[in-house]
Amino acid sequence: MVNGAAFDVTVPDHETLLSTLRDRLELTGTKLVCGRGECGACTVLVDGTAVYACLTLTAACESRAVTTIEGIGREDALHPVQAAFIEHDAAQCGFCTPGQIVAAIALLERNPSPTEDDVRRGMSGNLCRCGTYPKIVRAVMAAADQARAADG
Repeated sequence: MVNGAAFDVTVPDHETLLSTLRDRLELTGTKLVCGRGECGACTVLVDGTAVYACLTLTAACESRAVTTIEGIGREDALHPVQAAFIEHDAAQCGFCTPGQIVAAIALLERNPSPTEDDVRRGMSGNLCRCGTYPKIVRAVMAAADQARAADG
């Protein structure tokens, strides 16, 4: 299952989830940058947990739910984290943004009331070459505030 849709793909045992998503399913929002699990640009959710798609084998995802940036929000109804990234200008060049957003969503699922230090620690596996870290922290904190306000 990828973004709520079932796909039947046959892949070599060594194929990464990143390759399957980008090359076979044409979901190119998940970015290939380092290919070594050091940058976080390929972050996706597998059963709600953030993982690096470049280090995850597709075979390990059989019968599991994978969510990519394409499965989060819609153009006419952005996810609150996406909206916060726009509002707080947390996407400079945009290359790391899909992984940052996915990682932020996973963080807020685990901890809906993070401190700024919690956000810094929780997002530390996602690098931004543009150095937009303060804006990313503000965006994640704003999304957390909005979610809490919506819950009443």
